Amino acid sequence: MEQKNNLKKILLHACCGICSGYPISLLKEMGYDPVVYFCNPNLDTEEEFERRLKAQKIVCMYHWVDLIVEDYRHEDFLAVSKGMENEPERGQRCDKCIELRLRRTADKARELGISCFTTSLVISPHKNFQRITEIAKSVAGDLEYIAIDFKKKDGFLRTNKLSKELGIYRQNYCGCEWGK
Repeated sequence: MEQKNNLKKILLHACCGICSGYPISLLKEMGYDPVVYFCNPNLDTEEEFERRLKAQKIVCMYHWVDLIVEDYRHEDFLAVSKGMENEPERGQRCDKCIELRLRRTADKARELGISCFTTSLVISPHKNFQRITEIAKSVAGDLEYIAIDFKKKDGFLRTNKLSKELGIYRQNYCGCEWGK
C-alpha cells in the first residue's frame, strides 16, 4: 500500500461503521494515513456481518480511506470462546474475542508492512480502554500499538452523529450470540 502525502500508515481495526467514523477522522488529524481493517469473526450471522460491512464501506468512502475486509469465519470465534458461553459480558470470553481480532490485525499490519495499529473498539462506553490496550500490546510484538481512547473529546457522540448523518446501519449489540 502506497503512503499518501508522507503520512504514516496505521492499520485501524474496525468493529463497525458507527464506531470507526470518528477514529478515522481523528487519526487523519493526528497525521496518520489510516487503512481500515474489518475483521469480525465474532458476529453471530453472516447477515449481520454483511450489514456491518455495508455500513463500514460507506464510512470508508466518506473518509476516502482504504478498506481491507477479512473473510467471515465465525468458527474461529467459536473455537476461542468454547467453554465460555456463560461468561458475563466483558468477561473472559470478550477478552478472547478481542485478542483474536487484534492478533489478526497485528498479523495483517505485518503482512502489509504497516508498523502500527489501533482499534475502534475503544470508542464504545461499554468497552474497557485499559483492558483492550493490555490485550493489544500483548499481541503487538514488533509493532507499535497506538493507544488512543477515542471516547475522549466527545468521540462517542461525534461518531454517532456522523453515522446518523450517513444513515448507516446501527446495531444494538456487540455482535456475538451471547452479547444480545
